[in-house]
Formats: sequence, C-alpha cells, structure tokens
Amino acid sequence: MKIKLFSITLLLTVVTLSSCKKETKSESVSESSKEVSKKPNIVYILTDQWRGSALGYAGNPDVKTPNLDAFAKEAVNFTNAVSVTPVCTPHRAALLTGKFPTTTGMIVNDVYLPSEELCMAEIYKEAGYNTAYWGKWHLDGHGRLNYTPKERRQGFDYWKALECSHNYTKMPYYYNEDPEIKYWNEYSPFAIVKDANNYIAENAKDDKPFLAFISIATPHFPHHNAPKKYKDMYPPESLTLNPNVAEKFKDRSREELQGYYAHATATDEAIGTVLDKLKELDLLNNTIVVFSADHGEMMGAHDVRPFQKQLAWNESIRVPFLISYPGIDKQKGAVVNAPINTPDILPSLLGLSNIEIPEDIEGENLTALIQNPDSNSDRAALVMNVAPFAGSYNNLPYRAIRTKQYTYARTTDGASMFFDNVADPFQMNNLLGKPEFKTIQTQLDNKLNEKLAQIKDEFKPRDYYLKKYNYTFDKKKPAVPHWEFEKGKGVVQSPKPVN
Repeated sequence: MKIKLFSITLLLTVVTLSSCKKETKSESVSESSKEVSKKPNIVYILTDQWRGSALGYAGNPDVKTPNLDAFAKEAVNFTNAVSVTPVCTPHRAALLTGKFPTTTGMIVNDVYLPSEELCMAEIYKEAGYNTAYWGKWHLDGHGRLNYTPKERRQGFDYWKALECSHNYTKMPYYYNEDPEIKYWNEYSPFAIVKDANNYIAENAKDDKPFLAFISIATPHFPHHNAPKKYKDMYPPESLTLNPNVAEKFKDRSREELQGYYAHATATDEAIGTVLDKLKELDLLNNTIVVFSADHGEMMGAHDVRPFQKQLAWNESIRVPFLISYPGIDKQKGAVVNAPINTPDILPSLLGLSNIEIPEDIEGENLTALIQNPDSNSDRAALVMNVAPFAGSYNNLPYRAIRTKQYTYARTTDGASMFFDNVADPFQMNNLLGKPEFKTIQTQLDNKLNEKLAQIKDEFKPRDYYLKKYNYTFDKKKPAVPHWEFEKGKGVVQSPKPVN
C-alpha cells in the first residue's frame, strides 16, 4: 500500500511520502510548518444511533436541537446520508478506511480492525497533522472494557477513549499510555467535549493542523439514564409517532423516545460548545467540521422493536450529515439530496484537505458536490448487512441501493424492498412487482449489480463470510461474544490473524 501526498510549497514542489506497510508508516511531520499551515483542521463529531429524522432542522416536530439547527444553516446538509452497514463496528471501520465491509471483513460488531488497514488518522499524520480521539472506539475487538494500546489506535495519538460503554453517568475511558481505567466525572457528552475543547484551544496555537475525532455514544440506549432536566422536556404522551410505528410498540416507543430525545438535546448542547469554541478561536475559516452518526434506530417502525438497527429501512440506515469547510460561503445552508455513503466520507475529507487519496480506497471523493452543492444531483449508495447478528440474527442478509428517491433491496432469497421515498417517506407502500414500476425496478436492480461488481462482492449467505473471516458466534447469543473478556475467557476475532 502506498500513499502519495502532494503539497504545494513556495516552489510548487511535489513532495511524495510513501510507506509500504503499517509497520513502516512514518510519523514524521511535513517538510515545513508554513506548508502544513495551509491544511485545514478536521473536527469530526460522530454520534451513536442518531437517526437522520431526529433533529429539528430535519423537520422533527418534537426534538429540540437548537445548536445543530443553527449549524445546518452554516453547513451543507446531505439529507440522504446513509450508513453502509447500520451498526457500530462496520460503520466505523468503513469510515476510517474508506472501504466497504465486504472488503475489510469488518461485517459485525466487536471484531478487531487489522493493523494492516490504512486509516484516517494515519493518512493525516503523514500530512503533518496532530491526531486525537475521544469517546467510543468499537474497533479493537479485545473486550469492551480493556485497554487499547497505542499500536492498536490506528494513528490517533492523543487518546481519551474506550472500546465501548453506554454508562453515560459513569463512562470509563483510558488516557494516552496509562493502562489504568478512569471515569468521566459527569454526563459523558459534556465531559468529553470539555476535554476536546481544551485540546482544540491548545492545538490552535500549534503550527501543525489537527484532526480531532469526537465520538459521543448518545443517543444510543439505555435511554433512562438521560439527565432528568432533558427528560422533563419530553412527556411521553406528548410525543409524535410516525404512521409506520406498529400499534403494539406505540406505548414503548413513546417511553423510549423520551430518553432518546433527552439524550439528543443534551448532546446537541454539548456539540454546541465545540462549535462555539471554534468560533471563539476564529478557527472556522480553516477547519472542516462534520456532524454525523454511525446508524439510526427503528423505534417501533415497521413492526420492529425499539433499539434495533441493521435493517435497510430509512429509520436504520439514514443518518445526519452536516459539513462545513474553509471557503464555504453561498453554500451555507445548501441541501444535497444525493446520498453520501460511509466509504465516501474519508476520500471526501482528503479531497477537501488537498491530500491525495490512496488508490485502494473504494469510496468516492465528493469534494466537487460538497463545494458546489446541487439539490437535483443524484447518485446510488450501496448499503449492506453481510451477517445479521444479535437481535437481527433471524433476518436475511441483504444488499440495497439508496438514491435520492428510491430504496431497492435484495436479500439472499431475492428482491425484498422497493420504495419511492419521496412519494412514500414512511416506506409503507412496497412497489415490488408492480407493472407501472417495472422499468425503474429493473434499472435499480442493474445498478445494484453494478455496485456489487465494483467491489467484487459475491453476495453470499452469512455463513460464507463467517467462515471466510473465521468468525464464531456464541450459540445462545448469536454474536461475537465480547462479554467473555470480562470473564477472562475472551478470544480476539479479526478478519486477519492477530499476532
């Protein structure tokens, strides 16, 4: 694997940095601070299980997200951003590598992202960036509460993070090279952004730009532990349910939405402090800022209980995606209806950063669309669930296409889903097999085949991939048994052997 990084110096000299393997990836900075100062900072805010419809600026009548609503007016809004596999680990691996889950083998939760993969922070470090990570990681596969040493952090240097926890009132973390577990001393979104703001303020003085990745685990369940102040804003009986929510889940969905929206409002407040800090330090004119999430939440829609994701419904795959960047002007508040997919994010950030994109990245560089947003443009995003697990184990694997108007999906049994999301935003009228839509269905099916061919995805049954990557699910709980690490019996599972 080689990386070529082209930087414009005063002599317009092209400086090429290369490395063949992860073991030899340089940690050097670029040739001059004057050169590197032209690169934009990156602040990437990733939330967990925040579906694209659960924001004020997205038209939600209940949830209060004033800071993100304001940011949407300053950013480009991708209204049909999707998660390539709507569950934590596969999304995060695709985000950091720019590759599809079938390529990396990162198809289920709680597996280890191989050290051989070239990741976001490593590419930015090669370009002379300081790198930092806060919060939920979920890519280490060595147990959810165990220490992640520096060599397994995929290029992030400053580290206040943990593999996975949703104990928001006593969230554990590890600090840099200290293997002793620590705990945030308040509701974790507030604590994390305070530390991130301190880092941003310190690094604003540095000649080197920074990549600050802020991974906040809310509004993922549990919802009961949202701060009372915010829960009180949302009496369950007052909350609006979408028409596709099953009757049997209505009461429970309102109860869960109370805490879900409470977490969302509190997290919006936390994110607002980061945006305020960037303004206070006058950094927005040289910083790319992204707000997004790793997947959504079914919350009782389509007869699927709250907490579920993994499925190809909008509630599961559609996520928020707001991006601002240096030079944004008339583009502020622009809307892009064409989907952006998880593997597209890294190459797009690199494009905006004027860093050449490694050849084996599979996502598309959407810099031109971000800088010249067009609400009428369209493209197709490939979404997949290669190996459904845990609560979704009984569902069939699928591959799906999402355009600005349509969702089309096939399971291993055949075509399963065809919706016009413009005419039918709650996806209640399946168009499969209807004569008047035959031509469009054929076009979408052909596009799906084209997308699969591009990444050489054979679309096999689940067991094929479990065997290919040597994954073993627990027999009682059909998932990678991460809980065994807490008993001292855990086994690391990874697409490639772990030394």
